[in-house]
Amino acid sequence: MGWKSIQIILVFIVLGVVVVGMIRERVPADVLAIAGAAALLAMGVLRTSDVLKVFSNPAPIAVACLFVLSAALERTGVINWLGTQMSRAPWKSSKLAMLVMMILCLFHSLFSNNTAMVVIFTPVVIRLAHTVGVAPSKMLIPLSFATILGGTCTLIGTSTNIVVDGIAQSRGLIPFHMFEITPPGLIYGVIGVAYLYFIGRRLLPDRETLSNTLVDLSQRRFLTEVLIPSTSPLIGKTASEGGLTRARGYHLLRIHRDDDAFDPEYGEPTLQAGDRLVMRTSVAEFVGLRSGGAASEAVLPPAVETISRQSVRMMEGIVGPESTFVGCAVREFDLSGMYGTRILAIHRRNENLGSNFEEVRLAFGDTLLLEGPRDGLKRLFERRQLINLTEITEQPFRRDKAWIAIIAVLAVMALSAFELLPIAGAAFVAVAVVVLAGCLDPGEAYRSIHWPILMLILGMMAVGSAMETSGAGALLVDELFKVASALGPVVVLSLVYALTSLLTEFMSHNASAILITPIAIDLADKMGVDSRPFLVAVMFAASASFATPIGYATNTLVYAAGGYKFTDFVKVGLPLNLLLWAIATVILPYFFPLTAVVR
Repeated sequence: MGWKSIQIILVFIVLGVVVVGMIRERVPADVLAIAGAAALLAMGVLRTSDVLKVFSNPAPIAVACLFVLSAALERTGVINWLGTQMSRAPWKSSKLAMLVMMILCLFHSLFSNNTAMVVIFTPVVIRLAHTVGVAPSKMLIPLSFATILGGTCTLIGTSTNIVVDGIAQSRGLIPFHMFEITPPGLIYGVIGVAYLYFIGRRLLPDRETLSNTLVDLSQRRFLTEVLIPSTSPLIGKTASEGGLTRARGYHLLRIHRDDDAFDPEYGEPTLQAGDRLVMRTSVAEFVGLRSGGAASEAVLPPAVETISRQSVRMMEGIVGPESTFVGCAVREFDLSGMYGTRILAIHRRNENLGSNFEEVRLAFGDTLLLEGPRDGLKRLFERRQLINLTEITEQPFRRDKAWIAIIAVLAVMALSAFELLPIAGAAFVAVAVVVLAGCLDPGEAYRSIHWPILMLILGMMAVGSAMETSGAGALLVDELFKVASALGPVVVLSLVYALTSLLTEFMSHNASAILITPIAIDLADKMGVDSRPFLVAVMFAASASFATPIGYATNTLVYAAGGYKFTDFVKVGLPLNLLLWAIATVILPYFFPLTAVVR
């Protein structure tokens, strides 16, 4: 067996491990992609120059720049304004509200990152659902699906389209124009929205959210800070010995003594005069504590003196894709000390995790039910670690800069459409404009880039390069061609769409697009037809993640927020997948003819 054959085997082994790992989700997709590329480099299948060549592809730069431009629209309040106007409208019915919401989200996703759109619109839609008298689960799947459909309509609608175009350019093909895929994309989107309105909404479940599944939280009403006076009967006793127990309605959170703080969960010190206790309790228990009732039934001197008291509330939040909480155990961030809040419940993939939250490592999409004072919760959500599901978070938007952000995005679209600048170049200039104009400060611009997505794209591109240089890709295409050559280009186009869509449901949409695009190009070359319809099929299919909540970030967000089950996505999304597969098979050859190419 020669070295070439060994290389091919190694590539298929590494690729298999990466794909299976992404489906199993035990390791982040971006880590798997980078590890796969590193393994191929270490084994000599890839050269360093092959890996570095990936960084010269315009797609990752364009994707990073579009993240920043989308953040500029968000930071200047453009997306929030749309959501506010929608929530204030006097809707006559839930059906009309859902239809308008889907059309608005589809349109806005033509030129804005759809994940950011769903992050901002989720609390808006939850409030809208309550206003029109339906469960949020009746409207959140349509929100996600509409933004996905909108992303298929322009080249910058989703990072997947840019990635496919970047790979095509690296293979010497003509770049796509900004609106080249818009006509079939709009047909695709309109049919998808029509399905959701006439059929899909009847299949949507009526689910309770996390906060509604918990009962008897009425006693947790006040956050109280009290002082142990020198005459207190609690002196010399632990909190439990003094009757400050949960069974009696007192939830002791922290004990402060001089510059030290004690967490009662890890041992209770003997109380001393001057200790400050932070606890949650209801009015009745607090009055009893003030009268000495905690220590005994006899009339005693006041057990404590009030320092402060404020009402507490419950709020729900989702761990967002950019949150630094991802991968961290709850004990690693002191919510109680920093914000005065605590976690009541954690919901993950239709599972309420146990009460021992300290060791739970949070993941993107986890829903947290939090309890604390309003100002503490407000500060927590303002840090953007969690997405507020309970109410629309008011932020000091830079609304006077909104026109700059809008013009910058429109300029990118115009420059690309008239072929004055490639998308990567136009977006790069636009990013400089929005940062210099103050739509975003530099720190916000860097934080707005979804680095795991960029690393995933770069890693998978390197693995794809190994498939090409080793001959593994050519071998795979040859075998596929033997089976597909007798079927005709339309059937092969349909099968490429189906394979891409299937992979997208269980692994990253960008990863599936990077994996299938070179194969689609080579298949078209083998059959002697134009590769353009195959590329558009990959673009559309890689975004067509409707049957599971794990293939697309927007689905993961609404999955947690709406209290959905995995099967809800199958019930609503699988028919949509099949419908759009049939539509794509019919319309793509019409807009992008499968004409013979003279070599």
